[in-house]
Amino acid sequence: MSKPLGVAVIGAGMAGKSHAAGYRVASSLFAPTLPEVKLVSIGDVNAEFGQAAARRFGYERHDSSWQAIAEADDIDVVSVVIANSLHREVVEGLLAAGKHVLCEKPLSDSIADAEAMLTAARAAEERGVLARIGYTYLRSPAIAAIRRLIDDGTLGRPLHFSSRYWTDYSCDPHAPMSWRYKGAPGSGALADLGSHTTYVSEFLCGRTLAVSGGQFHTAIEKRPLPLGAVMGHDHAAVSDVYEPVENDDYASYSAEFENCKGSLEVSRIAAGHPNSLTFEVFCENGAARYDQDRPAEFGLYLNEGPYSANGYRQVLIGPELPYVANGMAMDAPGVGYNHNDSFAYQSRAFLEEVAGLSAEESLPRCATFEDGLRSMKILDAVARSAAGSGSRVQL
Repeated sequence: MSKPLGVAVIGAGMAGKSHAAGYRVASSLFAPTLPEVKLVSIGDVNAEFGQAAARRFGYERHDSSWQAIAEADDIDVVSVVIANSLHREVVEGLLAAGKHVLCEKPLSDSIADAEAMLTAARAAEERGVLARIGYTYLRSPAIAAIRRLIDDGTLGRPLHFSSRYWTDYSCDPHAPMSWRYKGAPGSGALADLGSHTTYVSEFLCGRTLAVSGGQFHTAIEKRPLPLGAVMGHDHAAVSDVYEPVENDDYASYSAEFENCKGSLEVSRIAAGHPNSLTFEVFCENGAARYDQDRPAEFGLYLNEGPYSANGYRQVLIGPELPYVANGMAMDAPGVGYNHNDSFAYQSRAFLEEVAGLSAEESLPRCATFEDGLRSMKILDAVARSAAGSGSRVQL
């Protein structure tokens, strides 16, 4: 067994804690083929948040700067889970220091920064240092199973795709101002939620060739400044000072894929939908649908038998589907699966690649910075379509 891998997570917010928990569980998934994983540091400029996360998830310490993590000899692997606008400086610094980096999506808040990060990633890979991006929904057994049904001909070629990602973390006009509400059109709900739906749609339908019908809407035009630090989507005490919301609460567009056409819609103001990613893919031999509210199942319709006796059936997640067999502690049908589990599989996949395990004996690899830049270019095309009154933009 090779030397231990020291792990750090930069960012102690909602998603950062998911990465921290994922690394904690990763070694217990599947056979014990990983080196020892040492949980070393949670990095956050807010000492209270960082120390609390380190204690909760069993990390040895809290560091108050990313530079301290970059300089640390006992850290090999770092997840970067901070505001999008901060990704470039931190990721480039970590790669230059020889740290393997798993960056949260989207890659950055601008195409220029994402391109620079890709250049840094390519240079690092020549030195044996990995840079990857987290596409967590691709770790869903249900979504992976739907892809398999498309590929093996059970569903066959996609004909039509429809997706929506509705959340309600911004539906309260008194929710405090944060970095999420700052930036150009397209950096709001589209960047936060559409960065997921772009890669899910391409996973099932092939590459996006063009977009059209782009539209944005900012429903809540100003928000109060918080009186203290805010974590994730938490509400907090606010002042009577307001600042304008600069980006989109809602976005939608149509996409032309390699295999079909589709429509995609995202919202952060959909009251009653805390985290509702749903889609349907209609294919030559039937259809499949997925709802993040019920992540341990998916719907399957096959063109079989008399129409009067046919319909969607419920397929429960079980050991015959990807990720479950020998991965979950209780790998039996009907025991459940949720989004938090996906972070553990994502962490495991990244650690396997860092440790040098072959692709054949590992989970599917994490996405590359090339993939991350491509997703950003799709979102940029949507923004250009919206700026052009819905014009068609080719990629």
